Amino acid sequence: MEERTPAGKTKFSAGGTTFIVDDRFSYIKKIGQGAYGVVVAANDSKAGGKVGIKKIPNAFEDLIDAKRILREIKLLGFFDHENIISLLDVQLPPSRTGYNDIYIVTDLMETDLHRVVYSRQDLSDDHIQYFMYQVLRGLLYMHSANVIHRDLKPSNLLVNKNCDLKICDLGLARGYDRETENLTEYVVTRWYRAPEVILNSSMYTKQIDVWSCGCVFAELIGRAPLFPGDDYLDQVQRVIGVLGTPTADDMHFIGNPAARRFISKLPKREKMKWSTLYPKANPVALDLLDKMLVFNPEKRWNVEQCLAHPYFQDLHNADEEPVASEPFDWSFDNFEPTKEILQSMVYEEALKFHPQR
Repeated sequence: MEERTPAGKTKFSAGGTTFIVDDRFSYIKKIGQGAYGVVVAANDSKAGGKVGIKKIPNAFEDLIDAKRILREIKLLGFFDHENIISLLDVQLPPSRTGYNDIYIVTDLMETDLHRVVYSRQDLSDDHIQYFMYQVLRGLLYMHSANVIHRDLKPSNLLVNKNCDLKICDLGLARGYDRETENLTEYVVTRWYRAPEVILNSSMYTKQIDVWSCGCVFAELIGRAPLFPGDDYLDQVQRVIGVLGTPTADDMHFIGNPAARRFISKLPKREKMKWSTLYPKANPVALDLLDKMLVFNPEKRWNVEQCLAHPYFQDLHNADEEPVASEPFDWSFDNFEPTKEILQSMVYEEALKFHPQR
């Protein structure tokens, strides 16, 4: 016999996944499926308007993944910015512990930049400029809150038909002034990784996000990834193939002697001209790209410098580029996860949206 849907709840199926959510939500369609779960579009009768609901089934099977999900919920609950996806609700689990699924409700966005890049849609320089401006504007806020995203790539940049853009997927984000035992654990899809990340340097700064941004920028201009490495050695070779062999000075940040030796043994390469790679691109765009894709993180521009670049002269207005009122408090993150602790912490986050329970 089929279980009865609890009072105040509604049940629907999307792509073989059953959703049980508050009855204020009515199903429209499935819009995506990722490593963590299924996302649907729904109407919200209470707030009026459409939302995205992500179901993460069996969320606590892998404790590291579950901790990432908790981190994302905490971060999205803290952030308040037009260019970062908004957390609208975390569905209240049936009990503090002992449950398996998490439902996260956010703004509904129609597509992502990966789909846009590989669509037939024409992308003008104005489009690219507006997309990149919004990414950097969202990053400025994030960095001001002491958060590095660490996994920026086209599929993590959501867009609507009117070209509004929001950054999502913050499960890998980190604070950058914390002593972390293993900052390197699975950072950034390889093609968007900064050299210091690939080469396992301990020097992680906000500039790793600027590098990833530069890779996204190049992909928008060229409609293809700039450094699609097959493995991390191939990745390094592709970067050097475009940027040229780094000088000894530009390699001092690489703490790993084997990595330095590997690079010094590669055939010497000259830097390619961006205008040769992208002959049709706006030269002002290529000048900015050149400041973002710099091998040495100490010489790479930061987000503030990028926003003030002439490429954004029609968009940039420091008064309309808000920063966080305070840094994000990472102290919650320092615990050894167990299923019960994580379930209880997610429950606490859900209570913020359901205080009447």
